[in-house]
Amino acid sequence: MGRYSAWVLGICVFVLSTLGLIMLTSTSIWTNEGDGQTYSHLYRQATWLVIGIVFASLAAYFDYRILEKYWLAILGATCVLLLLCYVPGIGQEKNGETRWIKFPGLPQFQPSECAKIAVALSLAAYLAKFQAEIRGFKRGFVMPCAILGIPVGLIFFETDMGTAVSLGAAGFCLLFVAGTRLKYLAFVAVSGAAGLIYVVQHNANRMERFTAFLDLEAHRLDKGLQQYRALLAFANGGVDGLGLGNGAEKHGYLPFAHTDFIFAMVGEEMGLWWTLGTVLCFLLITISGISIAIDAKDLFSKLLAIGLVAMIVTPAMVNIAVVTALLPNTGLPLPFLSYGGTNLVFTLAAIGLLLSIHRHTKRSELSEIPLIKERKLAIRI
Repeated sequence: MGRYSAWVLGICVFVLSTLGLIMLTSTSIWTNEGDGQTYSHLYRQATWLVIGIVFASLAAYFDYRILEKYWLAILGATCVLLLLCYVPGIGQEKNGETRWIKFPGLPQFQPSECAKIAVALSLAAYLAKFQAEIRGFKRGFVMPCAILGIPVGLIFFETDMGTAVSLGAAGFCLLFVAGTRLKYLAFVAVSGAAGLIYVVQHNANRMERFTAFLDLEAHRLDKGLQQYRALLAFANGGVDGLGLGNGAEKHGYLPFAHTDFIFAMVGEEMGLWWTLGTVLCFLLITISGISIAIDAKDLFSKLLAIGLVAMIVTPAMVNIAVVTALLPNTGLPLPFLSYGGTNLVFTLAAIGLLLSIHRHTKRSELSEIPLIKERKLAIRI
């Protein structure tokens, strides 16, 4: 994809963000949340989108290489924010999960969203610094796992298991690309899976979700309700969809139709082609990000690009798999589409950093051109 990576990336983000606003216009009016205004969710999301675009623009023109020096401070500050979720009065509980924090005079936000960028940055900086020892046990495995494991553990016990698992999976991908030994990664994968199974078995809510996932028909009125109604939404929409605004599931049948399950509403109202188009956009974002990583001139830039792409696309894959009943319900939003300010702002900021990597790569290529010409002239003379 090369030189067109930034354009493809920008177009896909624009399409997904616009589709998100359109679907919020159609679905959010039927929710019982908000401040009584008909389109309060839409207005808020549009506001956060503008803020996110500002953050993305600043990040795109910011020299991301400066962050490499301060990765430890950024990671530490992020962990402090995650710890504040456990502080009474600051941590905000919702639906049994304490994943938000609220400071006086400021809107509440999710530290786990900024943790995604912090983890990608920290792992990229550390692995680039110790690239010669990446195959070793201590600096190539133990230390990177600590950098990843501390924020993942803090998020996991909030209890935001979905974000923790997706963040862990994204970090796992980054370690694999960096060259950590496969036997170490296999040990982490097996241990993580065993630990997750143990926690799910001893958590009544999560165990009920898993049991419902195995038989949605039998649990269609309790824990399997959302996924069962989501499948009905896809069936109702078919290939061409019922038409924008004509969906039935958003009328109180499908809970959180404007957040975690907005993909099902795309299927019901817009049809198969738009759902496939949404998947295609995330696929193109992945390809564009990998292309930017391949073109980057140094290891830090390559790893940061890969990490940012993984942090964006992994939750999207999990969300789509949940909505289509391929995975148990996790409560993850769909990036760019689901209602939620923190996720939207930090996801756009990650896109801005990817564009910054691309911009600095092209600038370095242009700076090499005069030198190449001078060498050619010297040879001719």
